[in-house]
Amino acid sequence: MCTLSLSPLSFLFPLGFSLYTSPLFLSSPNLPFSLSPPPMPPLRPPLHQPCSLTMPLFLLLLSILSSLLSIESVELAASDLPALQAVAKELGVAHWTASQPCGNWAGLTCSLDGHVSAIQLGNRNLTGSLSSAVGNLTALTKLELQSNSLSGPLPDISTLTLLQSLLLHNNQFASIPPNFFSGLTSLQIVSLDNNPFLPWVIPDSLSSAASLVNFSAVNTNLTGSLPSFLATSFPSFDHLALSFNFLNGSVPDSFSTSPLRSLWLNNQQGPIRLSGSIGFLSNMTSLEQVWLHSNDFSGPIPDMSFLSLLSDLELRDNSLTGPVPESLLSLKSLTKVTLTNNLLQGPVPVFPNSVKDLDLKVDSERFCLSTPGPCDSRVNILLSVAAGFGYPIRFAQNWEGNDPCAGNWMGITCDASGNITVINFQKMGLNGTISPDFAKITTLQKLLLANNNITGTIPAELSKLPSLKELDVSNNSLWGKVPTFTKNVTINTAGNADMGKDQPSIGPGSRNGTSGTNGSGGLGSGSDATGSAAGSSKRTPPGVIVGALFGAIAGLCFIGLLGFYCYRRKKQPFGRVQSPNAATVIHPRHSGSDPDTVKVTIAGAHLNGVTGTASETHTSSGPSTSDVHVVEAGNMVISIQVLRNVTNNFSEDNILGRGGFGTVYKGELHDGTKIAVKRMEAGVMGKGLNEFKSEIAVLTKVRHRNLVSLLGYCLDGNERILVYEYMPQGTLSRHLFDWKEQGIRPLEWKKRLSIALDVARGVEYLHSLAHQSFIHRDLKPSNILLGDDMKAKVADFGLVRLAPADGKCCSVETRLAGTFGYLAPEYAVTGRVTTKSDVFSFGVILMELVTGRKALDETQPEESMHLVTWFRRMQLSSAKDSLRQLADPTLSPLDEETLASVATVAELAGHCCAREPHQRPEMGHAVNVLSSLAESWKPSDQDSDDSYGIDLDMTLPQALKKWQAFEDSQLDDATSSFAMSRDNTQTSIPTRPPGFAESFTSADGR
Repeated sequence: MCTLSLSPLSFLFPLGFSLYTSPLFLSSPNLPFSLSPPPMPPLRPPLHQPCSLTMPLFLLLLSILSSLLSIESVELAASDLPALQAVAKELGVAHWTASQPCGNWAGLTCSLDGHVSAIQLGNRNLTGSLSSAVGNLTALTKLELQSNSLSGPLPDISTLTLLQSLLLHNNQFASIPPNFFSGLTSLQIVSLDNNPFLPWVIPDSLSSAASLVNFSAVNTNLTGSLPSFLATSFPSFDHLALSFNFLNGSVPDSFSTSPLRSLWLNNQQGPIRLSGSIGFLSNMTSLEQVWLHSNDFSGPIPDMSFLSLLSDLELRDNSLTGPVPESLLSLKSLTKVTLTNNLLQGPVPVFPNSVKDLDLKVDSERFCLSTPGPCDSRVNILLSVAAGFGYPIRFAQNWEGNDPCAGNWMGITCDASGNITVINFQKMGLNGTISPDFAKITTLQKLLLANNNITGTIPAELSKLPSLKELDVSNNSLWGKVPTFTKNVTINTAGNADMGKDQPSIGPGSRNGTSGTNGSGGLGSGSDATGSAAGSSKRTPPGVIVGALFGAIAGLCFIGLLGFYCYRRKKQPFGRVQSPNAATVIHPRHSGSDPDTVKVTIAGAHLNGVTGTASETHTSSGPSTSDVHVVEAGNMVISIQVLRNVTNNFSEDNILGRGGFGTVYKGELHDGTKIAVKRMEAGVMGKGLNEFKSEIAVLTKVRHRNLVSLLGYCLDGNERILVYEYMPQGTLSRHLFDWKEQGIRPLEWKKRLSIALDVARGVEYLHSLAHQSFIHRDLKPSNILLGDDMKAKVADFGLVRLAPADGKCCSVETRLAGTFGYLAPEYAVTGRVTTKSDVFSFGVILMELVTGRKALDETQPEESMHLVTWFRRMQLSSAKDSLRQLADPTLSPLDEETLASVATVAELAGHCCAREPHQRPEMGHAVNVLSSLAESWKPSDQDSDDSYGIDLDMTLPQALKKWQAFEDSQLDDATSSFAMSRDNTQTSIPTRPPGFAESFTSADGR
């Protein structure tokens, strides 16, 4: 089926009308700079174009339809007449006098059935008000009253469910009701600029307008904070303008995923303006224009590497700190930048010649020099140290010049030779972490960081400072082990509640649109001319009517034929796949290169402005609504638009859980397939990309019934998404630790045994049965998923590493990864990881299954907080009922058979968590032990009818004699052969099935 779609703006702005032409933005005598905006950036093309139709064809058809809609013979529907008369009276439209409104009232458009579909009275010098009767014109798609002098309150128009265009800017409307946007689910364009409303906030009801493209409320007395749904509810959102209002607070992090191309938040007027970080910009890859000037934003300018379309960046008159990033200076698309009146640091930036309009006064910043050039090495080190604290404003205000030892740098003390000896940052309200770059100041003798809000750990690099005498980090929120310093260093860590613990009590730093045509059939957008037919008072000649009808029929027939042609093209079994979002990922399974490397090919015409090449991709014949394209070697790519649809635009209601690198959402494809969608968080794009690649690399190489299956993946702009099979029962931790809160029954012992066996088989496959040996590195209950049959599957392969294939004992990891409480001691201390590290983690999981307690449980007394330590102590206890004390109380009462099974699993857990790696068993041994408990075979009770006439109480020789007698009576010639088989009973079963090699073992069978 061929889909015809046009951007709604192509109908609303045919004459080049732009929201940028608001008089407020042409100039302002009260500002030190011009606000004249550049032309509106070109509008985004429609997302879905299964087949291509030329614009002239659309214009031809729309002209024909417009002619039909303007025929005078259409009479106004009787139900609309009273409402229209009331609206006309209160607006004071002097020229609406003809008895037949349709076709005679300029600025009014009717549909074929006689209902009012558009009121377009822009710039008509109207001085009345807007009647509440307008809500009775339920077929209205355009209400455009801009640039008049209308006043009074705006009425309730929640009944206008078909309204697409609402242009009310440049009037004198006094107020806007709280439910103004309720029911307006078809809205695409909203312009309310320059109305003296009473203070109001953006209502949540606006989020239901899923097709919204432009929203402008400049200078409307808008208050409060920015709602996060502005970034998540509108897949086709293009332009957001909220300048010259009274907004405050920070911009929600969710804006990092917004598809906006222009963002105006500049010149907030209140005493408390927009503030906080602008880090959300780094992932808004569609941005072309950003106006954030004249606010109170702080912190550094973020990495701009992905903003390849950005041309206009205005950040002046804020409190931004830190150096200007190299990624901003390297943007080829940039033509205008304003940075004056901030607190920028580091060297003076040098922008390329492509930046034609640069507003940067060097003396208004805190650059180290007044001209371009490198800073002193001491300045660079101190700036890198300040980066760990987020480049505090206090530092930027006091650190001036290129010499930290000149006496005016807050917190810095030097000796006579210009060497930094003391850094005193006490009681400065610092947040963030201690930078390892402190260790680069080799002359440092005292480092005083007490009484702040610093989180994280003490970097081990500090212990290498040769001259250090005192380190004071007291009264912060630090955690972890204190590095080993020399004896002459005085260390004060008091007042850090989690110091010495493996993890903090509270985690550090814890923190679809459719485009359519105009309902009116006209092409006016609210300009003075609203269509030639609308203002005509002459009768249309019959010949014109007949010609228009024939033209319309011919046009529809042509479109029908073209649609049939597109349908036939789409039904061809091996056509080239078109990428609707111009960004799909293909993972060649047999690339012939480094097995650790994930190679991605961009299939489509455009990704972040970069043209890519793609190998031939095919899809089997099927319905045109297919969501999933099968590409090379059976891999699947799912478009971002489909994933937005099936997760309700990544709604909070669909969240299944959150992990270290993203959020998992529930979804369902059109064919009923339920999926789990893991979306990487914007804040972890750097390091998270490695985990994203790792999961694809592993899950496209391994298949096992106890490993979660990868159904597809998506790479679209800045989106990194993995799609898995859906596991309805959630994580093992939900059933083991949170069963009370979830209102579910605790796991019985047999289920725990079965789950342990499933996990053991999955990990054994990774270690020794796959074609390569993998180390999971993050085994824990929250990474074990359960299906409806309570069968377990191991998930989350973002930290997987290849195990050594040449017999070496270990591989060296440069970065510790995993979860405290499950890390093997040798890995936590040295970073050396082997498959035995996974065995340790599995042992901890067994302990949790036995006890029902978490690996690290801060609700327990300190001596029993760490499960492994407490478990070992209980195992060594001589108390008779120590095993019953170990067991989860929800398993009681324990019969002798179950108690024996618990004892076996507890013993296995102890071996798996042995201190030395060589003392731990292989996973194959764990599978053998658990399978003997979970899958022990017992003969079932059989009825006499199932015994085939054999008395089961007979001995085997007696049964054979009876059988022989029976055979003798039936087949005399079978006596000798049966006797021979009976005489050789002990050797009749071969020791090995024919054809199997001498090395065949139980592992091969598994």
